[in-house]
Amino acid sequence: MDIFSHGLWAGAAYKAINKKTAKPLNTRLAVFWGVFPDLFAFAIPFAWLFWNLIFGGLKFSDVPGPHEGEPPPQDRFWVFHLATILYNLSHSLIIFLIVFCVFWLILRRPFWELGGWFLHILIDIPTHTYKFYPTPFLWPVSSWKLDGFSWGTPWFLVWNYIFIVIIFWWLKKDKGKPRHEKTTR
Repeated sequence: MDIFSHGLWAGAAYKAINKKTAKPLNTRLAVFWGVFPDLFAFAIPFAWLFWNLIFGGLKFSDVPGPHEGEPPPQDRFWVFHLATILYNLSHSLIIFLIVFCVFWLILRRPFWELGGWFLHILIDIPTHTYKFYPTPFLWPVSSWKLDGFSWGTPWFLVWNYIFIVIIFWWLKKDKGKPRHEKTTR
């Protein structure tokens, strides 16, 4: 799924959770962790790509697109190999669990805002195909990946953003005190 949707879904999930809990969670941190896996995997490659497009003589026509499959040619685009390694790290439920446990040990409590990262992985599993960054959610234990459907498919993009708008509208409509503080009649 696109990085903006990941942030919006994490924000919506945590706004909904905060309506049910006595101690609210930090929605902004959850949004950060919701986009973190893609930032971690693609920030360096995109910076390298833009630098070379602007200063290195690389043309847009030289850059392989998602229709050409994964991975792009390693000899010319070594940075995409780096992206694949970072993608494996940031899109693995195993790595997520290790990081979650480390945070828990350090903070001596669960750091629930990391759930944005967990949600990111769960959303990516069915919304990526073998052709373009299938989600290695069991890495490094297994290299098995699900061949889902592309999040870039127009019908999916439209419905995804329609549902995001509906969810935020519903959350705004139900504004006020969290549910546990509302009185029942």
